[in-house]
Amino acid sequence: MTFRLRKKEILIDILVRLPAKSLVRFLCTSKSWSDLIGSSSFVCTHLHRNVAIHAHVYLLCLHPSNFEWAVDPDDPYVKQELQWSLFSNETFEKCFELRHPIGSTEHYGIYGSSNGLVCISDEILNFDSPIHIWNPSIRKFRTPPMSTDINIKHSYVALQFGFHPRVNDYKIVRMMRTNKDAFAVEFFSLGTDSWKMIEAIPPWLKCTWQHQMSIFSNGVAYHLLRKGPIFSIMSFDSGSEEFEEFIAPDAICSSWGLCIDVYKEHICLLFRFYGCEEEGMEQVDLWVLKEKRWKQLCPFIYPRSCYRTMGISIDNELILQKRDLKKGVAYLYLCNYESKQVLETGIKLAIMTYGEIEFLFSITYIESMVLLNDY
Repeated sequence: MTFRLRKKEILIDILVRLPAKSLVRFLCTSKSWSDLIGSSSFVCTHLHRNVAIHAHVYLLCLHPSNFEWAVDPDDPYVKQELQWSLFSNETFEKCFELRHPIGSTEHYGIYGSSNGLVCISDEILNFDSPIHIWNPSIRKFRTPPMSTDINIKHSYVALQFGFHPRVNDYKIVRMMRTNKDAFAVEFFSLGTDSWKMIEAIPPWLKCTWQHQMSIFSNGVAYHLLRKGPIFSIMSFDSGSEEFEEFIAPDAICSSWGLCIDVYKEHICLLFRFYGCEEEGMEQVDLWVLKEKRWKQLCPFIYPRSCYRTMGISIDNELILQKRDLKKGVAYLYLCNYESKQVLETGIKLAIMTYGEIEFLFSITYIESMVLLNDY
């Protein structure tokens, strides 16, 4: 018996190091291997190892499918051929292209990535846009039911997705607003396979504001809002169902060069606006939210160039992009906090334009076996 247990432990120690695609192939090896790899304990062990040591980590990027594609200045609304792909977080080589789980050929957006799952929906969201929670590594997905609480068209819809560790559940948060500033929030629980509308909206949200950008971390949706000259962070905890507001630091005076992300497990604000004292260098100011207070850290500093800020990587490096307007793409760079060195990845990102708003996408993705069996 002891020998068998030891043999199983050795097998688990070997299998848990493998990428998800290899594990999916091994499901057909034998019933015992299938039962082992498909067990919830193995799925959790495999995921926790990948998260802890950043194993099987990728950059999930939206890029032109034809890298020689160039924009047509006479037809800015021409339909671009775009592609979501996974790039190695170490070599930046393209590993594989993603295909929509139900075979759709329409462009789609990704609205969050957590533990190997991504949330996808229409490129331009409406209240009835179909949503899929998808694990592209093992080609499994779940489609949440349509919400029955929303039956009017909204002028603005935002989606966020992630894992809530305290309640051990995956959540989708949907925020909506009408042209008359009516505001609604609902969330979906993968565990219960149902939507819930939030009835109690705080009074400080019942006013005119502009949505800038958002992030989802540890089960909490954070939205960067602008109310006149003031910037603030609205948070909604999808477990406790509570709202909070955090007024941004006074130095935040413009939406240009402003980003919200996660730095060393803390919500952070990045602001590229003020000049750098070091000659030939630029800086991005950095604030982190600790114990409900903003703390300013030393800024990211890097050699002056035409970079724009995108966010923070899983390795806590600054994600930058530099545009090539002739080709209609942006090149992806990483800046190290300590060395101040900027690394060129060679990844070309597509520039998505909706009116006057532009979007670029580079999302951290960690492989897992989550959704191998029904959640």
